[in-house]
Amino acid sequence: MARTKEFDPDAALQAALELFWQRGYEATSMADLVEHLGIGRASIYATFGNKRDFYLKAYERYLQNGIDYIGLLSQPGPALPAVRALVERFAEESAHDEKRRGCLVVNTAVEVAPHDPALARRVESNWDFIETTLTSALTRARAQGELTEEKDPRALARFLLTVMQGMRVIGKGSSDPERLYDTAAQALRALE
Repeated sequence: MARTKEFDPDAALQAALELFWQRGYEATSMADLVEHLGIGRASIYATFGNKRDFYLKAYERYLQNGIDYIGLLSQPGPALPAVRALVERFAEESAHDEKRRGCLVVNTAVEVAPHDPALARRVESNWDFIETTLTSALTRARAQGELTEEKDPRALARFLLTVMQGMRVIGKGSSDPERLYDTAAQALRALE
């Protein structure tokens, strides 16, 4: 007969996500996970696999709990207010990231993706999704007369994606929120 798990896998996954997000992949050992989760190594392996497998599951959890880009950017009516709100949200969240964790996608891109092609593809897929969603909103904004015809929605989306991801990096390393607010303000001027 199979044994009943003596821990909540969902809670363990969330706790692992928090640890990976705070420390990073390389700085988090299996021993750290065992200690932080209060779960035996064998139980972790049986439930989540090795450290990399566990990280992949935590990464997916992070994405599931993230911003609802489609819901935010696909509302009926004018599109630019939602795009502006998204840029401002990134600045605000980055400015008030008290734990200085940044964004797990950005952290993964910097720390793990250069030597892990599978994780690099996952990061790229996330960025493609954000870019496509922004492009769609900006295309709608141009069609509704909110942007001039010479504005390229895809180029603007790529610019905003890069700015927003950069704000996550700055928020992780800087204690000056004005740097982020000024960046957001400059990015929003590109939408005028």
